[in-house]
Order: sequence, then structure tokens, then C-alpha cells
Amino acid sequence: MLLRSSLTLTRSVCSNRPVSNDACIITENLTEAMRFFGRAREDAEVHDLPGVSVIYCGLDYAAFNAGVLSQPIAGDSAALRERIHLPANHFARRKLRWSYWYCDDYVGKPFLRRAKSLLEQHGMSELTEAPGMITDRLAEPSRQLPPLEMKPVADPATRSAFAHVTSIAFEVPWTICREVYGTERAWSGSFRGYVGYSNGMAVSTTAVVVAAGVAGVYSVGTLPAYRSRGYAESLMRQALGHVRDETGIQRTALQSTRSGFNLYSKMGYRRATSYTVFISN
Repeated sequence: MLLRSSLTLTRSVCSNRPVSNDACIITENLTEAMRFFGRAREDAEVHDLPGVSVIYCGLDYAAFNAGVLSQPIAGDSAALRERIHLPANHFARRKLRWSYWYCDDYVGKPFLRRAKSLLEQHGMSELTEAPGMITDRLAEPSRQLPPLEMKPVADPATRSAFAHVTSIAFEVPWTICREVYGTERAWSGSFRGYVGYSNGMAVSTTAVVVAAGVAGVYSVGTLPAYRSRGYAESLMRQALGHVRDETGIQRTALQSTRSGFNLYSKMGYRRATSYTVFISN
């Protein structure tokens, strides 16, 4: 079920306080990407509420049930409290574990401690800090990349392969990955998945979401035995090339892990903002 309020995220909302255009673009793309989980199953939901999007994947799995701060709080402590309370109340009523994503620039430095305190009051703890990165054009590869066959997620075999690699690469229970990534329904929106095959074996994944004028990169994962060999970069480049050929969009964005930051920097990405993620204890 997809429920939308009359308020949707546009970059104009960033005019309420000095937030960079890049931060707005990356956040808009991220919010659209997270909606994937609210479309994956018949009982999944997306609620686009004033200033926050609430996504329920239909399962009790915190990483895929999320509140995403979708508009800057404009220096308003009451607005921050409300935009945390709305998803907290939604998931508490159902006794579900959940996570909360916010762009640090949307909260604003004076309110970062307040945001942490409010989330902790709802039984949350900080999971990670993720740099938001963007580039107008990918840099040329700095190393020779391995041969890799790319297949778009488009049938039961590729859906199962995407779920399999994701389960191992991100340590997500197989049953959760199967229920979310294995459904045809999940792939009917803007979230485009790709699987990389080496000698016929699925070894890596990535996904691309076109929104806010950029191609956002997500779900970059590689099986442990194939890491640090260039498979993730090879698949990313092929997937982004595929999207560029279809849409003409070269500008891309992502949220980096600490371990991926150097790789993405070499690929031409620069840090434009930061995201903080809290998760149920």
C-alpha cells in the first residue's frame, strides 16, 4: 500500500535554511530508494508525511522498516521532535523494530545532539555515519577491472541471485532477503537491480535509482571470496553505463560505508554531506 500526502520532497524545501543543493538531491534520491522496501510486498507500506517518510517492508526487520527525514527542520526543535515521533509511534503501535535516517545538514549542527537524545528516548542507538557522495562524471578506472557479466534483475533467477548475494554480503537473514528481493512486485518501481556473474556464478550486486536528476547507487555488495578484486567497481560502472545510455544521466550519488570511501573517491565521487542512521535496540 502506497500512501502519499500532498507534500512531496523537492529541492525548493531546502530554501528554508542553508542546505546545499547537493545534499537535497542526494536525500531526495535516498528517500525514493528507501521506498523500495515499502513496495516489495502486498502488506508493505509507504507513508509520505510532512517532513518524514515512513517505510514498512511488511516484516519485522529493522533495517528495512525506516523513517527518513525528507525535509530540513529549518531550526525548529518542535518540527524535529514531530518528525521523529511520527515514525516512532507508527512502529511502536505495531511492536516492530525500525531505523531512522537523517541528513546531518537537514537537522543542522545546533540540533544534532537533540536528535540523538530524542531517538535514544525511543529506544534507538546510533548504527553508522555514512558520507553522502556525488560526482558529475565517473573518473577513469585506476586499475584493470576483472571481466564480469552483468544481468539486470528481471526474472526469478536474477531475483534469487540478487537476494542470495545480498544475504551473504550484508549478513541479512536469507528468509528476509527472499521475501523482499525475491518478489516480482519489488522490482516494479524505480529501483533497478543488477547482478554480476564471474564464470557463471553470481558474485556481486548493485542497484540504481534515478530520481532528483541523478542516478543513485545502492546495494553494492560482493561475496567475501571475491572482495578487493574489482568486481563491485566493475558492476557499478556497467550498471551506471546502462542507465546513462537509457536516460542520458551521468551525475551519480551514493551513501558510502567507511570501507568504501577510498574506492568511491578514486572513482570521482566527493563528499557532499553526511547521514546518520539509528536502529532499534
